[in-house]
Amino acid sequence: QVQLVESGGDLVQPGGSLRLQCAVSGLALDYYTIGWFRLAPGKEREGVSFTSSPLHGRTYYTDSVKGRFTISREKSNNTVYLQMNGLIPQETAVYYCAENRYSRAWPPPAWDMNYWGRGHPVTVTS
Repeated sequence: QVQLVESGGDLVQPGGSLRLQCAVSGLALDYYTIGWFRLAPGKEREGVSFTSSPLHGRTYYTDSVKGRFTISREKSNNTVYLQMNGLIPQETAVYYCAENRYSRAWPPPAWDMNYWGRGHPVTVTS
């Protein structure tokens, strides 16, 4: 059974940092793209960052997080991380990780992702 479970810090002041984790089970992480999405109140779901299988070696960041967020994967524990620095209040959202293997698009759109985690709330406030 495939499962993705998000965890990490959930409350930070503006300008602060958090690291989210996406623990993946039931599939071999090396063969899959993992993406981080976020859903903020009153906004549409947004693809934040993606890491492809090491075979392709691609990463993607949406423009608003470039230079502040870093995505990485750790094969030994089947986990993908999202390091978020310089957080702003507008980035308060529920953050989700999801997987895809066969999408022809890069990054894969949300509708093409297969299994999703339940989401992890992040609040940026003073």
